[in-house]
Amino acid sequence: MASKSIKSLLVAVFSISLVLFSNVSFANPEPSGDTAKKEKIFDANEIIFGHIMDAHEFHFMSYKGSDGQDHHITIPLPVIVYSKENGFSFFMSSKFEHGHHDVDGYTLLTNEKIDHLGLDRNKYSAGHIVASDGAHGVNASVSVLDLSPTRNVVQMLLALFVLCFLLIKIAGRYKKGEGIKTAPTGWQNTMETVVNFINDEICKPNLGAKSQKYLPYILTVFLFILINNIFGLIPGSANVTGNIAFTFILSIISFVVILFSSNKHYWGHIINPPGIPGWVKVILVPVEILGIFTKPFALMIRLFANMLAGHILIICLISLIFIMASINQYIGWGFSPLSVAFTIFIYFIEILVAFLQAFIFTILTAVFVGQAFEGGHDDHGHEAAVAH
Repeated sequence: MASKSIKSLLVAVFSISLVLFSNVSFANPEPSGDTAKKEKIFDANEIIFGHIMDAHEFHFMSYKGSDGQDHHITIPLPVIVYSKENGFSFFMSSKFEHGHHDVDGYTLLTNEKIDHLGLDRNKYSAGHIVASDGAHGVNASVSVLDLSPTRNVVQMLLALFVLCFLLIKIAGRYKKGEGIKTAPTGWQNTMETVVNFINDEICKPNLGAKSQKYLPYILTVFLFILINNIFGLIPGSANVTGNIAFTFILSIISFVVILFSSNKHYWGHIINPPGIPGWVKVILVPVEILGIFTKPFALMIRLFANMLAGHILIICLISLIFIMASINQYIGWGFSPLSVAFTIFIYFIEILVAFLQAFIFTILTAVFVGQAFEGGHDDHGHEAAVAH
């Protein structure tokens, strides 16, 4: 509750700052003639959405060189695109030079290019690869299929590799007798603690006698979300769990597990709730059917919203320094210590949230699965006795 209140307060401060000062930052008159160029104003929206959206590279920082040009420190990713007109093309995303060059008949859209060409933002968005008309424009008649491994995909595969490597290595130690004949050490000890926690605090209370059957799935979901959450806190990395496509797939998998775990008692309480007057069932049954789909929807939105909000909040706090500096350089320097202090504070809270959201998604999944195979009172009593 405290973290939510602090987040709400900081968001309110940021919003008020934008309302009070955004007009001032745009009020400077543009110099007339060719004697001076209008300095580019800091765009917080571009920075925020550039971080939370998917991309074809890992971007760490940008700086202005001695030549007056912007230089970017990035890790480019391979691009794989196809169209009927141009066929398959394979190249590194660095060849686009952040949208300044076309490659093999394709161009990378940026916010600057979208505004310059007057493209419809409902149809085009920054970071998408489209066909080029040969003059740094867009050929809308060519349909492009983008098969590129974006940074979300690459980071998710990296998290999967780390998870598999860690578990296989620990399993190998158990095969050698380490942790059985002797006390576990290092990562083996840590993982044993995590497994016991998931089994004792999530699986047994919610899944009863079937806890061992579902433990591998529940444990995999917890560790996979946790590793992606932690990776997302590394500067320059992708916020995978803050991507709704990622949480959507996780919720669909949980939805399938819930359906395959259900029995006749579960569906009987939904289609024909016992002990309920007939006129109430007319209202209750549609609500219960809707509840089948709202459970995975809640899993999807909860994880997505919490992880996305934390990243946006951190970027907003950092952006406040540059927003204040656009008003006055000294105000920017004076506001920097406060902004950095709040950023560090929220960052540590996000580390806690990374563990908390993995736990919440996992325990809710276990609760929903347990509800699906829960039988009558006699069956429930028998399973509770076995679990005890």
